[in-house]
Amino acid sequence: MNDYLRQLPVLRRAGRIGGIYSSCSAHPLVLEAALSKALHDNTPALIEATSNQVNQFGGYTGMTPADFKRFVLEIADRVGFPRDRVLLGGDHLGPNTWQHLPADEAMQHAQVLVADYARAGFCKIHLDASMSCADDPTPLTDEIVAGRAARLCLAAEQARPAGGPAPVYIIGTEVPTPGGARESLEGIKVTSRDDASTSLEWHRQAFARLELEDAWQRVIGLVVQPGVEFDHLSVVDYQASLASGLPGLLDSHAGIVFEAHSTDYQTPSALRNLVHDGFAILKVGPGLTFALREAVFGLAAIERTLVPEATRSNMLETLECSMLARPQYWQPYCHGDASMQQLLRHYSYSDRVRYYWPEPEVEAAFSTLLSNLERVSIPEPLLSQYFPSQYQKLREGFLDGSPRSLLIDKIQQALEPYAQACFGWDLNLADVPSHSYK
Repeated sequence: MNDYLRQLPVLRRAGRIGGIYSSCSAHPLVLEAALSKALHDNTPALIEATSNQVNQFGGYTGMTPADFKRFVLEIADRVGFPRDRVLLGGDHLGPNTWQHLPADEAMQHAQVLVADYARAGFCKIHLDASMSCADDPTPLTDEIVAGRAARLCLAAEQARPAGGPAPVYIIGTEVPTPGGARESLEGIKVTSRDDASTSLEWHRQAFARLELEDAWQRVIGLVVQPGVEFDHLSVVDYQASLASGLPGLLDSHAGIVFEAHSTDYQTPSALRNLVHDGFAILKVGPGLTFALREAVFGLAAIERTLVPEATRSNMLETLECSMLARPQYWQPYCHGDASMQQLLRHYSYSDRVRYYWPEPEVEAAFSTLLSNLERVSIPEPLLSQYFPSQYQKLREGFLDGSPRSLLIDKIQQALEPYAQACFGWDLNLADVPSHSYK
């Protein structure tokens, strides 16, 4: 069904507004929620892994691209989601993970990375060579970025399975760095039409030099900064007036749409306006694990009320101990005194907690939490206190109130504005060819 992705610019050219959202996560509950929602909504499901999560060395999930593909498809099979509606993507594929190395060495790793994604059959590949490596100037010129992106594309094209569906490519990068801003949100610069056009031209020339004209026809998306971002405690919402120069670019480059990163926590109206203005691919990641974290914290609070102290999971205490024992995923980002650091560790919009769910002691505590609450009946008033939206669905007969159903529905609640923004328009998916995973 990667032909659906290739149809996005065609749909826009025909005056039909719509898009697709990308769930960027490797957490099994997030993926189950996303696939179950897409099944209910009768839409494709775009699932993406980042170069930090999944790479040839395992990433922080321990998975290679081939492992991640199997992982996603197994969940799809379990929830009854058709494999031919699963779209797998690779996000920020480039030297990002190896920025501490000299550029030549980092690019060698990046070319293997992209080749592994293509070889595994991922149908959407974001080529991102925008980051400076150890011996690079900062920032990189458009010429260098485009040249490296073309080298990555060549590696993907040489590795992709013969006879299989050809992948589509996304180029460009947002500002600031992926995963939420590290510094102040003040002064975010919306990409100008001229800068976006210049970036496209540099990439076109770089692809042509490597005789990648066919692959260039499959570049369907450009990542720009539309003026959306979030940091630990704040969100900058999309303002169409500030990005008014960008939609016109798509009229002169009819084969592309924009891809919007860091759209987590945008309001429903902001998401709809993004899609209306040509940002047909909306990326969301931390916002989904943030919803998961909220749900787990709510369940832990219910457990404290219903379960004797001696048999409780101590979920929150275990998580905090794990984060303190392995500070590399939060310490460089969470500043301030001890009280502020604790606040940011647990509640930041950038969701530093997401890195700790796979830790064995955290997984064990989570399993105990669910087991404890499955053995008791959660009173409706407690559900109303900690899960007000799910409480309403329970009262109306749409939810059974089990701990697992609360977690899944909480994540799907975060996805609903994306589904409405992308698929709530005049779209007919019935005639879109399917992509087949074996």
